Amino acid sequence: MQRSIEHGTDEQLATVQSIIKQVRTFGDQALYELTEKLDRVVLSKLRVSERAINEAYEQIDSDMLAIIREAAENIRFYHEQQKRQSWFVTKEDGTVLGQKITPLDAVGVYVPGGTAAYPSSVLMGVIPAKVAGVKRIVLISPPQSDGSLPAGVLVAAKESGVEEIYKVGGAQAIAALAYGTETIQRVDKIVGPGNIFVALAKREVFGVVGIDMLAGPSEIVVLADEHANPRYIASDLLSQAEHDPRSSAVLVTTSETVAEETRREVKKQLESLPRKNIAQLAIRDYGAVYVASSLEEAVDVVNELAPEHLEVMVEEPFSLLSSIRHAGAIFLGEHSSEPVGDYFAGTNHVLPTNGTARFSNPLSVDDFVKKSSIVSYSKRAINENASKIAAFARLEGLDAHAIAVEARLGEKK
Repeated sequence: MQRSIEHGTDEQLATVQSIIKQVRTFGDQALYELTEKLDRVVLSKLRVSERAINEAYEQIDSDMLAIIREAAENIRFYHEQQKRQSWFVTKEDGTVLGQKITPLDAVGVYVPGGTAAYPSSVLMGVIPAKVAGVKRIVLISPPQSDGSLPAGVLVAAKESGVEEIYKVGGAQAIAALAYGTETIQRVDKIVGPGNIFVALAKREVFGVVGIDMLAGPSEIVVLADEHANPRYIASDLLSQAEHDPRSSAVLVTTSETVAEETRREVKKQLESLPRKNIAQLAIRDYGAVYVASSLEEAVDVVNELAPEHLEVMVEEPFSLLSSIRHAGAIFLGEHSSEPVGDYFAGTNHVLPTNGTARFSNPLSVDDFVKKSSIVSYSKRAINENASKIAAFARLEGLDAHAIAVEARLGEKK
């Protein structure tokens, strides 16, 4: 549901840098003042109370609670399949090599908010971290006008196992997570989407903490042949166009008929959309239809675009899977509408955008662990290989490296 961002304007970057400096210098005081100034919300406390979480459960419809729980279970099941194990191998000479997998100690999950609520972003950010074994997970999100967080966000957080929730948004929230304040202890990595100020702040603090990606407006590409249903295609294109005026919605098809019928369907369906004004701008400025001469050409176009979301609506969708090299999430078949992945199937909706699917991945359990290399050399191995290692070191002019391994030659255990 995101796309890698623009660099931002000089003014936006200066604003973000100023906010980060204020939070580093004044801690909680800066968070309160910036929340009042930027969000027009006066807070008495930053941390969400247990009472507020309990009250959120009273506000959520029982059917909706059941849906959240089922979605959480689907997401948990999918991400459980991603878990890695540490491994070790022993060679004939007694050398032991391996890789140790260790969960991160502390992670911050940013959830957009203020004028909207995104419980799905809570589930997508928190559950992979939980599956990975992260000890401390902090949820942070901008407050509503009354100083609270949406009931759906709090319930999703509780269902995901989060115990630490703060009402702070924007660049100041990212700064608090990266550097810490009197109330909010710093974390090791920050994940989750946000506006341009959040994205720029994540870029500024990268290196002090890890980040998942720099994300921007949503994008979707539908790859279709003559068998595809234009009504389905149009509705799926609009499902992403309604996110943001800069969202991208592209149809790549081998059929002139499907192209033309989809254009008509998009125009027709736009009329009844509650977010028509947003979707209309996105379609106008970032929508496109490309008619390819063959499926091979169509796949080439898709790989060049490397979209965040790719729907494959062809007669035999699995037959193209091996040819598709670059896409954040791939939805195969006409019933695999993109919102299925956004909310319920279990796959993660935090995805690489703006062509970054060429080299990056959806948010996953791997984002919440780190790997350590393991080396244990035996006496036999050092005797057999010390001279080779020393020669390599001297090739690079590093005599102390060479001496370090040669010192072990001839030593009796």
